[in-house]
Amino acid sequence: MVTEVGEGVHEFAPGDRVGWLTINTHGSYAEQIVVPASGTVALPEAVDDETAAALLLQGLTAHHFTTASHPVQPGDVTLVHAAAGGVGLLLTQLIKARGGTVIGLVSRPEKVAIATEAGADHVLVSTGDAFVEPVRQLTGGEGVHAVFDGAGATTFHASLQVLRTHGTLVFYGPLIGEVPSIVMNEIPRSTRLTYGVTEDHIRTPEELRTHTGELFTLVEKGELIVRIGRRYPLAEAARAHTDIESRTTTGKLLLLP
Repeated sequence: MVTEVGEGVHEFAPGDRVGWLTINTHGSYAEQIVVPASGTVALPEAVDDETAAALLLQGLTAHHFTTASHPVQPGDVTLVHAAAGGVGLLLTQLIKARGGTVIGLVSRPEKVAIATEAGADHVLVSTGDAFVEPVRQLTGGEGVHAVFDGAGATTFHASLQVLRTHGTLVFYGPLIGEVPSIVMNEIPRSTRLTYGVTEDHIRTPEELRTHTGELFTLVEKGELIVRIGRRYPLAEAARAHTDIESRTTTGKLLLLP
């Protein structure tokens, strides 16, 4: 909730409900902060505070990946890592909305139902590179058009192996485990590799508000469901981080002031 605006700020006023991204503003683990108006978006009445908090960063990330990193086309077959996680659930829904097929990977059997509910056509329980052969079987040996991989070095090379010719690996996991290395002439089947950075998707206030507006509209229509996995008091932020690292969580985790 806006309590005060700076000189020259005309698009917001005290009392407005707004959201922002940590890539624009550091220090969001607080009850009150100062944020730049250029990195702020107004929240529609139909989108509650928790949904907006859970949607903004991960929703824009998923939007970036499915519209720019690999613009999903009707009939595309895709592989989504961590399909029951915050980004994975949003990726699955946005891919399905664009006419694609989703093979979801989850780390535990209890997560299968969550990924299926989000719309995944097939869900595999897999860790490491165990998914390679099942994915090849599901695609008749052709491989997938795109892989969305946020699992780091442990799955990177296996993800390349399940791409079809000219497929795309959308990689976004350098903060999870080790950063993978690759020899360029060993990239198989003329595939493409991209590292999507959400900040490049919202370079201007207009882009930020256009893309968030698209996401908010999908939520308002009931076509995009934001799953909140757990809620923590702000004072327990450390426990939230520990839980994320345990890979036992699903959906988005929220810190509540």
